[in-house]
Amino acid sequence: MPYLHIGGIRGVETFRSHLRKLRISIPCDSQLVAGDASPLARPLRSDDIHLGNRFAIHPMEGWDGTAEGRPTELTFRRWRRFGASGAKLIWGGEAVAVRHEGRANPNQLVINQHASTDLARLRDALVQEHRRSTGSVVGLLIGLQLTHSGRYSRPNSQDRPEPRILYHHPILDNRLGIPDDYPLVADGEIREIIEDFQRAAQVAHQAGFDFVDIKHCHGYLAHELLSAHTRAGDYGGSFENRTRFLREIVEGVRGRAPGLLVGVRLSAFDTVPFRPDPKCAAFGKSGPGIPEDFSKLLPYRWGFGVNAANPLEPDLTEPMQFLSLLGDLGIKLVNLSAGSPYYNPHLQRPALYPPSDGYEPPEEPLLGVAHQMQVTRTLKREFPHLIVVGSAYTYLQDFLPYVAQAAVREGWVDCVGLGRMVLAYPTLPLDVISGEGMQRKQVCRTFSDCTTAPRNGLPSGCYPLDAHYRESAAAVRLKHLKGRQTGKSSA
Repeated sequence: MPYLHIGGIRGVETFRSHLRKLRISIPCDSQLVAGDASPLARPLRSDDIHLGNRFAIHPMEGWDGTAEGRPTELTFRRWRRFGASGAKLIWGGEAVAVRHEGRANPNQLVINQHASTDLARLRDALVQEHRRSTGSVVGLLIGLQLTHSGRYSRPNSQDRPEPRILYHHPILDNRLGIPDDYPLVADGEIREIIEDFQRAAQVAHQAGFDFVDIKHCHGYLAHELLSAHTRAGDYGGSFENRTRFLREIVEGVRGRAPGLLVGVRLSAFDTVPFRPDPKCAAFGKSGPGIPEDFSKLLPYRWGFGVNAANPLEPDLTEPMQFLSLLGDLGIKLVNLSAGSPYYNPHLQRPALYPPSDGYEPPEEPLLGVAHQMQVTRTLKREFPHLIVVGSAYTYLQDFLPYVAQAAVREGWVDCVGLGRMVLAYPTLPLDVISGEGMQRKQVCRTFSDCTTAPRNGLPSGCYPLDAHYRESAAAVRLKHLKGRQTGKSSA
């Protein structure tokens, strides 16, 4: 069914009325407060953590590194723009693979012999641009996201998956063409990967980063470990075993890099994989997303934060256990997301326009925003000592700052995380806090080109709004690919 384009709504009161009409519970202020009085400008202090404002930048892979895993000028450009944003919490800048085999694509950054120098240069470029744009680096906290892509590893070629799986998933194995006898990552290799994370954290510490994120989201290795209910051995089955990976990494990081903070980006809830409705294929459309048939898979044992009796519903019992564990480990920085862009993107990043390998929204995208915000609110309320970053704000478009201000003011979240939006509009935090207001021509409209491009082996960036990408040779290729996929001429 058609959904109202948020970009066509004029005025925050009209937007608030739209939310009421749809009975969607999203906090939204009617006016923005500028300057130091703004809830979004309010500093946050907790022990040795000091944040100068309440905006955060999510890790945004550019798929633009070299084959050796080193940054290119496009990588430096993106990091400089993150610095220019004015956001005081940079959550990772980039997802960096801890080993070659764990890269999500053959252009992802990786910890190698050059990493300490390369990462220090990236960080310095970001800091210099932040100082130039804001006048001060006080309250700036910069982390590096460390990852292993697990089931979604493609280290050597975009068109050659090389999955490293922890258990056999009855739906995803079939979708990815993984046979029943495909080998699992052995416990011994998991221990080697733990060593890789520990060494990578040491490199990040040497490069000047304030913290590392041990990535537990979006279907990658550590997230899959959390759902490894059916796995035998030291890293599967019980909650204690499924979280052993994190505990052992943290123990090693504390020994190798004393003083380095640790954070976790977590998919706090999930659902079954979705696919385009096949009834629409005859009309040349992807169709709305529908869940894969799970009727013969109950109780559902292949998810984290899902109701085993009905995996279309969340169950926050184990996510709460996980956040409690973070507190026990002395981890205060938590960035909450949901699901995976590979098998349920409507849950993870609501959008009106799907990427090339996606599907039309199965629900009003504002419901996806509300769902993530409500879960974040619940977890923040249960764990007030944690510094919680929220996700899924980009779809709000022109009304993002009104919702962000209300969410922070009402205590739903500590920091508002921006992802796709800053690819299109990097200075949004500065514009909002200063009172200049939103520049509508720069607002991300969730066309999903930043996802469609890398799905087809091209660098990720905002092709509609960023002239650097819009006028590139990659844009011509992207237009041709999209035309071919939709059956339309690219001329």
